Amino acid sequence: MLEQIHQHKYHLAWIAGVLIVLGLLMKWLGFYAWRDGFLMAATVAAALPIAIKAWQAARMKTFSIELLVTVAVAGAFLIHEYMESAAVTFLFLFGDYLEARTLKKTRSSLKQLADMAPQEAILLQEDGTRKKTAADRVRAGNKLVVLPGGKIPVDGTIAKGRAFVNESAVTGEPAPVMKKENDPVFSGSILDTGYIEMIAEKVGDDTTFAKMIELVEEAQDAKSKTERFLDRFANYYTPAIVILALAVFVFTRDFHKAITFLVIACPGALVIGAPVSNVAGIGNGAKHGALIKGGDVMEKLAKVDTLVFDKTGTLTKGKPEVTDVHLFGKRREEEVLGLVAKAETVSEHPLGQTIVKEAEARGIPFNRYHLQEGEAIKGKGIAATIDGIAVTAGNRKWMDAQGIAISPSAGSYATDREKMGNTAIFIAANGKLEAILSIADQIREDARAALEDMRAAGIKRIIMLTGDNRHTARAVASQLGIDAFYAELLPDEKVEYVKKLKEGGAVVAMAGDGMNDAPAIATADIGLAMGKGGTDISIETADIVLMADKLSQYAHAFALSKKTMRNMKQNIAIALSVVVFLLVGVLRGQVDLAAGMFVHEGSVLAVILNAMRLIGFAPKGGRQKFKISKMGELDGDQLRKPVRHVK
Repeated sequence: MLEQIHQHKYHLAWIAGVLIVLGLLMKWLGFYAWRDGFLMAATVAAALPIAIKAWQAARMKTFSIELLVTVAVAGAFLIHEYMESAAVTFLFLFGDYLEARTLKKTRSSLKQLADMAPQEAILLQEDGTRKKTAADRVRAGNKLVVLPGGKIPVDGTIAKGRAFVNESAVTGEPAPVMKKENDPVFSGSILDTGYIEMIAEKVGDDTTFAKMIELVEEAQDAKSKTERFLDRFANYYTPAIVILALAVFVFTRDFHKAITFLVIACPGALVIGAPVSNVAGIGNGAKHGALIKGGDVMEKLAKVDTLVFDKTGTLTKGKPEVTDVHLFGKRREEEVLGLVAKAETVSEHPLGQTIVKEAEARGIPFNRYHLQEGEAIKGKGIAATIDGIAVTAGNRKWMDAQGIAISPSAGSYATDREKMGNTAIFIAANGKLEAILSIADQIREDARAALEDMRAAGIKRIIMLTGDNRHTARAVASQLGIDAFYAELLPDEKVEYVKKLKEGGAVVAMAGDGMNDAPAIATADIGLAMGKGGTDISIETADIVLMADKLSQYAHAFALSKKTMRNMKQNIAIALSVVVFLLVGVLRGQVDLAAGMFVHEGSVLAVILNAMRLIGFAPKGGRQKFKISKMGELDGDQLRKPVRHVK
């Protein structure tokens, strides 16, 4: 019964509204008894759901606005102020209805995402026939067909065909992307033109699209530090208002003024002001491909003054290519590539996978080799035994550690390649240097513009940390105008540097895409991960995930956080100003209960409408030219020196 009343509270509000109109009509016609009857009925109809919620809150030992309104309405009813009791209950429910409608719009981005979720899939059966099925019934390993205009139902890899795919639901990027055999595709994307057959890999709740919706839902429900403070404040504020209302009655002997004070002082707009801004801001970020994991993250992001970036896969595209193979031993190029490709099968490092892909592209049958043992050493390289041959591959430090001599000519060649922006990979067999592979990774097209946008938005310092050599690091840092870079770092050295920055007073955001970046991402005040090309662990660890792997999305998120915090402060100012204005009016006898409730509900609606402006927020740009006077350069050994952050 109680639940049914609550479910139909808006119907009761409209019934109360009709009864109030009839009551006013009776007053105009001079039927005062009928007027009172209609107004009393209106009060009861609208007060029922309010009183039920007040009772439920009281049982939980919680002071709620419904409890205050119930007390005030009961008081007005007892002193025969039927017009006021009816008006207050109707306005309260009507205001609640408007709040629900407008709050629903602040979550519109999430609803749009949910509506984009694929509902069905086309299975390609072993006999070649096609069968439609629900998307949630697809299993990993199933072969699927996607036709023009169809939604890709799960994450997977294209087995046959090519097509232009619109990934805007996942990445926020509207331009279709050409996809061909062996390319990954994501659930929720739409096939514009073409035809593909794909193998399902991540299904159900494990798809990128499902996880994205889950992240946004969790983020919009997660409370910020400001929200938690306002919740605690309301717990003390509301009972204090009850005491003050009693004091007003004691000193004025005016019961009507006391109950008016009680209702007007309710902190409705104040309590809702912060969360509604966060919900709208997080929704905007999701719409533009930046998943911000909660109000706390939004608040911290707005305070960030120092950005720390990994290089490979973050500032660069993360799609390195072998640009040269230079031999220094007696083995043939195909043999060297085959051995190192087999050794790199034990590694998940992007550079190792690049070597494997190069061998595959050349048609080198490296799987004919037998891998007896192998180990990948983070930040250094690999060591493996293949058909009795001790294969070592990695950077200079790894060669030195393994006692492998590098001739002056080999060292000079490697340095020249590094100065050109390549990463030099030394390859040795049985303790002798056989070759140097040059691998290059292109800088992201939007990287420099995004960094300039973030400087314009308030970032004071941008730093690059990389395990790559200092020559390649310098080339990338120079092109991007980065303040300082730190090269040849191990994962724990990245963590140490982030810690030193924080100890120096900096508010640090760390961006990376690989497993080795996860510890530094977790250490920073704000962690950022690439969602499309990043590893699962870096995405789980991060506070912000960029679904299109575009740094411009990070620039948008940073500007959005600043705007959201300003919006939140505006809402708090609106709420406090209205409460103070109304309370002064009540104490001076210039505001009655009905008028006060009307303005009070209006203030709640005002903060929601103000927050809704965030839904359509887009940065204006304002890119500026910055001249970096001096670029800092350190390596891992120098990290022991204290870092001082200058504001």
